[in-house]
Amino acid sequence: MADSLLNGHTLRPSTITVAIDPVALVVTECITVTSAMRKHARWAHSSISSILGSSASTSTTTTTSRPSTPDSRGPSSERSRASSKIDLIEDDGSLTSRWGLRGKKGQSMQDNPLMSAFARLRADLKACRDIQEFDTPSLLQPFLQVIRSSSTTAPITSLALIAITKMLAYNIINLRSPGFGHGMQLLASTVTNCRFEGDNSPSDEVVFLRILKLMEDMICGPSGDVLGDASVCEMMTCALSICCHLRMSEVLRRSAEISMVTMCQVIFTRLKALENEVEANGQLEDDVKQEDMDAAKIDSNPDGEHGPTAMQALAKTSLEVPGISTERASVDGNASQLDLSKQTDGDEVKEVRPYGLPSIRELFRVLADLLDPHDRARTDTLRVMALRIVNVALEVAGPSIANHPSLASLAKDTLCRNLFQLVRSENIAILHESLRVAGTLLATCRSVLKLQQELFLSYVIACLHPRVPIPDEPNIDPSIYAGIPQAPALVKQTPPAGAAPGSGRNTPVPVRDRQKLGLEGGSRKPDAREAMVESIGALVRIPSLMVELFVNYDCEIDRSDLCSDMVGLLARNAFPDSATWSTTNVPPLCLDSLLGYVQQIAERLEDEERQPTGSEGLLPAAETLRKQRDLKKVIIRGATKFNESPKAGIAFLASQGVIRDPNDPQSVTGFLKGTTRIDKRVLGDFIAKKGNEAILEAFMGQFNFSGQRVDEALRQVLNTFRLPGESALIERIVTVFSEKYMDAVKTTEVADTDALFVLTYAIIMLNTDQYNANVKPGARMKVEDFAKNLRGVNAGKDFGKEYLQAIYDAIKTREIVLPEEHDNRHAFEHAWKELLVKTQTAEDQVICEGSKAYDADMFAATWRPIVATLNYVFVSATEDAVFHRVIAGYNQVAQIAATYGISECLDRVIESLARMSTLASRVPPDIGLNTEVQAGGKSIMVSKFAVDFGRDNKAELATVVLFKIINGHEGAVREGWTDIIRIIVNLFINSLVPTSFTSISRDLDLPPIPLQSPAQVIERNDKAAEVGLFSAFTSYVSSVMNDEPPEPNDQEIEATLTTVDCINACRFEEILGNVSELSVESLKSLTTALLSQLPEQDSPPYLTVKSEMPAPTPIRANGTTTKPLPTVQDTQHPIYNPAAVYVLELSTILALRDEETITALGASVAEALQAVVRDADRLHPVALSRTVFYLLALLRASNDHKYIRTPVVLHAISAFRPDVLRACAQPILKGMLGCISGPAELKSEMACSPDFWAVLHALVAVEEGAGLVFQIVEEVVRDGSGGSGGSVVSGDNYEACVGLLNQFATAGSVGARQEQSRDSKGRPQQRGQAKEEGQQGEKGKPKKLEAVVRGTRALTLVSQLASRVPALIEQSHLEMNEAWRAYWSPVFRCLATQCVNPCRGIRQQAFTSLQRCLLSSELASPDHTEWTNIFSEVLSPLINQLLKPEVYQTDPLGMTETRVQAAQLLCKIFLHYLVLLSEWEGMLDLWIRIMGIMDRLMNSGQNDMLVEAIPESLKNILLVMSSDEHLMPPPTSEEDEDERSEQQVELWTETWTRLERFLPGLLPELFPKAGKEARVNQLPSATAEKSLVPDSKDDDASSTVSSQPASSVAAEPQAA
Repeated sequence: MADSLLNGHTLRPSTITVAIDPVALVVTECITVTSAMRKHARWAHSSISSILGSSASTSTTTTTSRPSTPDSRGPSSERSRASSKIDLIEDDGSLTSRWGLRGKKGQSMQDNPLMSAFARLRADLKACRDIQEFDTPSLLQPFLQVIRSSSTTAPITSLALIAITKMLAYNIINLRSPGFGHGMQLLASTVTNCRFEGDNSPSDEVVFLRILKLMEDMICGPSGDVLGDASVCEMMTCALSICCHLRMSEVLRRSAEISMVTMCQVIFTRLKALENEVEANGQLEDDVKQEDMDAAKIDSNPDGEHGPTAMQALAKTSLEVPGISTERASVDGNASQLDLSKQTDGDEVKEVRPYGLPSIRELFRVLADLLDPHDRARTDTLRVMALRIVNVALEVAGPSIANHPSLASLAKDTLCRNLFQLVRSENIAILHESLRVAGTLLATCRSVLKLQQELFLSYVIACLHPRVPIPDEPNIDPSIYAGIPQAPALVKQTPPAGAAPGSGRNTPVPVRDRQKLGLEGGSRKPDAREAMVESIGALVRIPSLMVELFVNYDCEIDRSDLCSDMVGLLARNAFPDSATWSTTNVPPLCLDSLLGYVQQIAERLEDEERQPTGSEGLLPAAETLRKQRDLKKVIIRGATKFNESPKAGIAFLASQGVIRDPNDPQSVTGFLKGTTRIDKRVLGDFIAKKGNEAILEAFMGQFNFSGQRVDEALRQVLNTFRLPGESALIERIVTVFSEKYMDAVKTTEVADTDALFVLTYAIIMLNTDQYNANVKPGARMKVEDFAKNLRGVNAGKDFGKEYLQAIYDAIKTREIVLPEEHDNRHAFEHAWKELLVKTQTAEDQVICEGSKAYDADMFAATWRPIVATLNYVFVSATEDAVFHRVIAGYNQVAQIAATYGISECLDRVIESLARMSTLASRVPPDIGLNTEVQAGGKSIMVSKFAVDFGRDNKAELATVVLFKIINGHEGAVREGWTDIIRIIVNLFINSLVPTSFTSISRDLDLPPIPLQSPAQVIERNDKAAEVGLFSAFTSYVSSVMNDEPPEPNDQEIEATLTTVDCINACRFEEILGNVSELSVESLKSLTTALLSQLPEQDSPPYLTVKSEMPAPTPIRANGTTTKPLPTVQDTQHPIYNPAAVYVLELSTILALRDEETITALGASVAEALQAVVRDADRLHPVALSRTVFYLLALLRASNDHKYIRTPVVLHAISAFRPDVLRACAQPILKGMLGCISGPAELKSEMACSPDFWAVLHALVAVEEGAGLVFQIVEEVVRDGSGGSGGSVVSGDNYEACVGLLNQFATAGSVGARQEQSRDSKGRPQQRGQAKEEGQQGEKGKPKKLEAVVRGTRALTLVSQLASRVPALIEQSHLEMNEAWRAYWSPVFRCLATQCVNPCRGIRQQAFTSLQRCLLSSELASPDHTEWTNIFSEVLSPLINQLLKPEVYQTDPLGMTETRVQAAQLLCKIFLHYLVLLSEWEGMLDLWIRIMGIMDRLMNSGQNDMLVEAIPESLKNILLVMSSDEHLMPPPTSEEDEDERSEQQVELWTETWTRLERFLPGLLPELFPKAGKEARVNQLPSATAEKSLVPDSKDDDASSTVSSQPASSVAAEPQAA
């Protein structure tokens, strides 16, 4: 066997570690023992051989002195050694006779086997060279005989034990020694059967200590590899007996406990080696023989065979060696010696298999049995010891125990049953150790303890969860810790008192009594609560435990919500009030455990998602568990409804698909029997109710009665519901039960159904009689009475006596009652039996190590109490360490919520922190006393808001934590945006955050949002610190007297600076940048929150002290102040609300981010903007103007979506009051320009709106808006004049467009001053004025005024519009006269008006454009005569205007040239259309009018240019008219026939007459032959002239009338 051990086991070090000769050491130990024996009276006359050793003959020496090696040993050698012992005694006879040593009775003392054994060993050792080659049993034999001999005293036995301990410790005996295994078996048997004469002195306990030490060395040393199951069991029996011996001293029992712990640690560690062997050899636990399992027995009884009592034999006065016959002592010897000898004599020693599962299982069973709380033979001290040993066993081999069915069954039943009852003990030592063992058990074996774990945790939760509300604190808002459960979800409602009897009891057991029984937790002492909390904390620290609770319990329909209840328990007990019923350590312990749970989830966030394998394969899918949880909620709700109204509950469950068919009894009863959430009383009443017979039949059909006696079957049925109180209902139940039982069980004991009916009733009555508290014990029914009541009911016969006796005994022993109604100590046992029955069908617990697949659902189910606890602790904490943990908890909660998309959790955290920050006030802070303090080029706004915040350290901390949580998690925020926006807005109106959004968008071309002006601005310099107390007091009094806010002191400024630093630490700009990149879904929530901050339309205006914001407040330096006077706008405009502007601008920016946001967010933002615009009269112009700009920007971007109607927007703008519109000019025009520059469809829609042009006309006179208006018009005209966008100018907007351009040209008249100044720049005064006006360019050249440039470009645009007139006329389908007046007339009126503009540049451009229009090929047509109005409505009125003195005086130097241009233009146009005019009947009148105009020009007397230019122009006309035969002179002689037509004659006559008046000689010069004739007929002609042509006065009047339209056109812009 030694060889096999060497080959099969890893060798421990076998080198001899002693410094002296090991043989000499053994001899010394032999002498030490024999010396002590000789000093005892019993061995005082021992033989000389005990001192000298044996002197055997040569033959004997060769046989015994040198043990054979393992290779040469055999049966013959063993036999020789046995016979040599007898030879040794015989040889020594002569020696003893020679020395004459005899005993008192004549017997030689050398025959004492104890002494002679040592002599033989010494003789054998004389020839030994290597102690490791010496036979182990032979080496140990003398010492073993001493140990087993009851005649030795405690000191002698102790010396023998010391000797063997040394041999093992020094490796004198090791695995290489021959017979090592057999020797260790002998040693184990000897140690456990130790005998000595005890006298209850301390030396006795020393022996026990030596035995414990030796057994510990054997188990833990090399010998442990060769010990068999029997040896281990004996050693454990011995050690446990010592531990359990109450008469032993405390030190001994504690020492025994320590040794026991060490040995158990080694023994249970061997389970791992066994598992490895099974894996290597492919063997299973079933290979262990059952007889081996049964043979392993351990008895912990201290009075047993191997106990201390048996070891301590009574002291003997005789010197006889016990067990030696007086007749032949030398042959028989000592019994102990003979026992050892017999084991070596005879056949080869049987090889013993190293200890394994049998001894380990037996040890585990004994330890579990020692925990039985009802075993009165064991004390609590012993149970504490057993608990410690069991804990070590579980620590080293817990998973292995769970893997072995025989050990796992012990853990499931005996260990858990006893352990969970010990947890209910009031002994604090028992409680501590039992909780520790329970924790270790669940930590290592929970995979096979699913239901047991639920029972344990449910009890602990019921004990620890307080049922009292959280007390209100004076400075803590209860809403911040809402979400703490008031009671665990696993608590079941107790049946109502006064329920009808039916199960042997009138009323259920009161809750208080059940608490005493340990069924509902109940009240525990503070120390016990703390111990339980520590145990819960240890469990929570197991990384995967909470996940496993969630998967195995919360997600299973019939299990409790242990995970949620655990979190709720920790959260509730983390509140300070829990210390009132526990200890002050409980709240921090619970908080630590709660935060540890959060930390575990947070740490798993970084793990890779994988599907780990559990004990039964792959873990269930998260979606599957999610569906199970949903179903569980439905079932709980349905069961609640059923308990209130069975019909309503069944209907609800059917509607949810839980019950397949509410009309199918099988479907209904399958649910009712399968769920544990139905009230048993309600269920009993429901199935027995009349009309539910089919349901009752189906319900009874759910049971399997085969093989059960009737009382057993009845017990099974009545465990599922409570019998109703009415006899009729009971009768129905018993009837159906009897039928189903008789169908299922073919018994000969019951004749028929009727007999069973009576028997069942009798059993129910017997149960009531035996357990009814109102029945006296002496009056209770006996078995005879029970049989008598049933006489002759079994088909006329009696039931069998044995049968009735068995039924009676079963009822008397155990009541038929619902598990929750037990009221005796068997309640737990009954519940435990029910649990074991369920365990047989329940699946093992799923182990979720390393998986984060369920963290999202688990956290979603448990975050509410966590956040509530964090909130409460944050508000109430005072220590930095607590703050650090809580802040870390907040960060981890936010990270988890954001990662898993649990927005509700993150929103709750934000809401809570926002409330604690004090910044999210629903009422806007008062900014009326805000003071701006300037120093060193920097400024801060000191406000009550900033000062109060800067003085609140906890609020600052909450704010920093809040924004740290938000930063990076913006995408998961939903409802929390409301509080965030409220905070940001409050910071904004107090100048604590930026006033623009340039960091996220530059789409809005607007300056930063203006804030309201501070009440005062204070400039501080270095001298301010030197101001004394008197000066400060004077400043304060002055402020009070002047009704001014006092100057902020240093403390307020310091608090404000603290606030600024805190807000800067929040990194608001970074958060804003993250917001701009959020998904559309997240932006929807943000936008909704933004728009919700807008004031209601029917709410009063935003109230504040200061009403006007743009005007800066005068600065006061160090106490001197100037109060600003109220402006006109202060009393006219509504109060400015910058917060609303901020909200609207941010909303618009977010909506304009991209096409997706425009689609998703644009509609809601547009609706809000339009609502604000509709309320224009209540808005400050700054707010209104920016709102309109946002709306127009959104209109441009959303043109494809049509949720904003352009006409509606433009009409709303045009409906503004004129003063409001002018105040909002620039932003509105910017927005309109953006729209006009946008999509062609939008441009066309806007240009066709009358409101569009109305707004432009209203704003063209606004100085800062004129340029924008012109850009808008220019964009419209450019597109309408052939741009790629298609036609924009139409008949609807044509005239408005021309009129607006005319206004721009008229406004350019301011350039006349510059031109005239340039003409007279030689005058110093005017040169200085020009310089002051800033008109001088870089090189001394004057720059044109913007108004002049716009006027010039406006006329160019009018000319472009004129080119569109033919197309417009064609599109209009109007009559020619109407079309001409609609399209040509506005252009000509505009150009004619600008031809008299004081500004020369504009006049020149006007003339150029007018000539181009007049010469247009599309203007004149032979089909109509409307075009001839160019003379009467354009040219003639133009010249009349030029002739007016007031017009001339506007530009004396340039107006003469303009008259010349007008005259030439008139002549040119007349000649251009002469052919068409010749066919017009009004040509003569036109020609007369032209000549009259020329006459007035010639006689205007202003300049010689006209005198020269007009005759030349007339000459050209006359020559052309003559060449075309329109103007023909009369015949040169009277004889010649006048062939001229009447029209020609009239034309010649009028021409001659008119021209001769102001240009005499012109016609004679051109027509010399006609000169004489003309003079002859001058008089009649003059008469005709007088009759045909009005005089100059009339002509002027007609000219004035004809020019009236043009004058009116010109007058409009001047008046404007």
